[in-house]
Amino acid sequence: MNKERCNWAWNRHPGVYQDYHDHVWGNPVHDDRRHYEFLLMECLSCGLSFELMLRKQEVFRKCFADFDFEQVSRFGESDIERIMGTEGMIRSRRKIEAVISNAACFIRVRNEFGSFDRYIWSFTQGKTLVYKSHQGEAPVRNELSDLVAKDLRKRGFRYVGTVITYSHLQAIGIINDHQPHCFRHDEINRVADIEFRP
Repeated sequence: MNKERCNWAWNRHPGVYQDYHDHVWGNPVHDDRRHYEFLLMECLSCGLSFELMLRKQEVFRKCFADFDFEQVSRFGESDIERIMGTEGMIRSRRKIEAVISNAACFIRVRNEFGSFDRYIWSFTQGKTLVYKSHQGEAPVRNELSDLVAKDLRKRGFRYVGTVITYSHLQAIGIINDHQPHCFRHDEINRVADIEFRP
């Protein structure tokens, strides 16, 4: 029997995108290395499809030291050239430079808050938000993503506009935007500390 999924995942052929929906998207994330991985992929996705990001995830892992933000923060010109020359890599020098500079910003946040996890979840006091108004179709941004994006940019992060930030908040489980008919909606609500919003 087929499981009910979000409309955006329903018509996808079984594969990387459906697997991401079924097992990853919206799970509350509390590991800093995983946080950096998600942030890196959102940054690189700007102007591109996220499905493409998922298909290139192993290329990104190879290019960016298995998402070790400490190592990435020390990357220099030779690393940029190596990454640019990696087969399958997105060849945007500006995005690659942003991923590296974001790693340094990420470390500064960790130093200030103890972890990036503590910082990013502080915007909702550790709650996963479920918006009643999103149950038909989720927006691409909201007041929360505006606030978080503004703060990230203030801290020097790049490629973190409010739309990218909203997508990030969905991915890491701060916002549960699985549709009510989707099997993942209730699964996440059972394991997360939920707060309902209008």
